[in-house]
Amino acid sequence: MSRSPVSQPARIAPLAVLPVFYRLTGKPVLVIGASQAALWKAELLASTGAQVRIAAPEANDALAQLCAREDASVRHLARSWHEADLDGVALVVADVEDDEQAADLAAAARRAGTPVNIVDRPAFCDFQFGAVVNRSPLVVGISTDGAVPVFAQAIRSRIEMLLPTGFQKWAEAARNWRPLVQARDLSLQARRTIWERFVNAAFRHPDRTPGEAERADLLAGIEQQERNPALGSVALVGAGPGDPELLTLKAVRALQSADVILHDDLVSQEVLDFARREAERIITGKRGHRPSCKQDDINALMVSLARDGKRVVRLKGGDPLIFGRAGEEIAACRAAGVAVEVIPGITAASGAAASLEVSLTHRDHARRLQYITAHAKNGKLPDDLDWKSLADPAATTAIYMGKLVVAEVATRLLEAGMAVDTPAIIVEYATHVRERRFHTTIGEMAGVFAANQLDGPCIILLGQAMSEARPDRPS
Repeated sequence: MSRSPVSQPARIAPLAVLPVFYRLTGKPVLVIGASQAALWKAELLASTGAQVRIAAPEANDALAQLCAREDASVRHLARSWHEADLDGVALVVADVEDDEQAADLAAAARRAGTPVNIVDRPAFCDFQFGAVVNRSPLVVGISTDGAVPVFAQAIRSRIEMLLPTGFQKWAEAARNWRPLVQARDLSLQARRTIWERFVNAAFRHPDRTPGEAERADLLAGIEQQERNPALGSVALVGAGPGDPELLTLKAVRALQSADVILHDDLVSQEVLDFARREAERIITGKRGHRPSCKQDDINALMVSLARDGKRVVRLKGGDPLIFGRAGEEIAACRAAGVAVEVIPGITAASGAAASLEVSLTHRDHARRLQYITAHAKNGKLPDDLDWKSLADPAATTAIYMGKLVVAEVATRLLEAGMAVDTPAIIVEYATHVRERRFHTTIGEMAGVFAANQLDGPCIILLGQAMSEARPDRPS
């Protein structure tokens, strides 16, 4: 049976709050109170260029110092707030004594149509302040929806360590040079290509101040795009066996620059979450012994999208070069003159071995490692397997797609001389949170499949090296 590729809209998981960045330059905002918390918010607002009015009956040293700013952006209203103070202001921030005062202020602010934030009283707030990483104009905001502010601060500290301070200069240069790109009649794809070159340079030289050399490179990129309009491309990307953290950095970059992602059923949502939100996602449904898209249809779709100028990511579970039919897809791209690259992933055998903490090439047990597929083009066990080699007691064998023919595999191996007590381990959903492992032997592994509902992808690892695997965890 076959099915057609199914297009999915870009999706996003539910959000507790909407992360937005609000431009306040020159706009009036009202801060109520002169506590340390209120004045910190006032200083934060003033740093955006807002005109800050602070309503507080009495001044303190910190308030006086804030009002002495050279830009004169902060002004003290030496009194309690009046409802008229809310008219025409962009935001209201307050630190009040109790819920009754908070309720009165929130009601007045909403009558004026003004968003309000009241310190430590989330029930009365229309918006929140997150933890901030400042590389302005590059700004990162972090929120836990008020649940654990300390958590947000810890994350901010981690990002501070990872985000070079020099990115501030690169972001400023991008803002200054953006009109050079916008002034040209370039496609969206071409503009993105130019800025990706810029970003790559920033990551290579984060501490360099971008100057004329980088500007010249940007202009050269514009001219190149005008002479040679952007062509599409295909990247065959390995999604790994299940754990999204096992994606390579190169795979993540490919997902974040893709226009269209053609992915198999087994690719998890957690992996797809790394993709650019605007990317179109199309399920190509490659599942053994189930309705699947025909390979020729996938090839044709992939080539057609690339010829339309799209950056296509063909996302496959595991490694695309190991039983992933990458050879046919590469050949289709080459025949069509479409640029193609391959980004490898961690194959299921390696992922399963890592979970088991066992070496597939343990020097006391295995002199070679062999991968086989138990699924031929006709959906049956291949008739050209070298069973004598597979039964070698000094080899480790990884069997892919063997679920439906496991009994026949066991019979053929035993007939070829493999000892009936040869260790075998079946791993379902290797490395994923749903992973299950079954320690058995070649003589009993068919019974393990029969006794357990193994509906997910399974890898079978055979050989004496498996005797070194860690025991099953207690259930």
